[in-house]
Amino acid sequence: MAMIEFSVVPLGTKTASVSKYVAEAIKILESYKDKVKYELTAMGTIIEGDLDTAMKIVLEIHNSIFSDEVKRVVTSIKIDDRRDKELTLDGKVQSVLSKVKK
Repeated sequence: MAMIEFSVVPLGTKTASVSKYVAEAIKILESYKDKVKYELTAMGTIIEGDLDTAMKIVLEIHNSIFSDEVKRVVTSIKIDDRRDKELTLDGKVQSVLSKVKK
């Protein structure tokens, strides 16, 4: 199980807002909800699941941003792929919070 944190930024749009593109990305993620878990954050999105599937989703989202208006897209990806034990979004947060309480 892996985690991918990513953000997709369209360049050359008529407005500084990107929320409509984020909404489209979430619609794509929703179509994979039986295969991955995701979390939308203020600065990006995190996918938890099989690495190949998650990368496929990020590529699909990246390509979906292109349009007549958007000719350039910058996608940032951070991968956390741990193979010695199960890695989950909740597990990572709980690990930190348990240490804060000490």
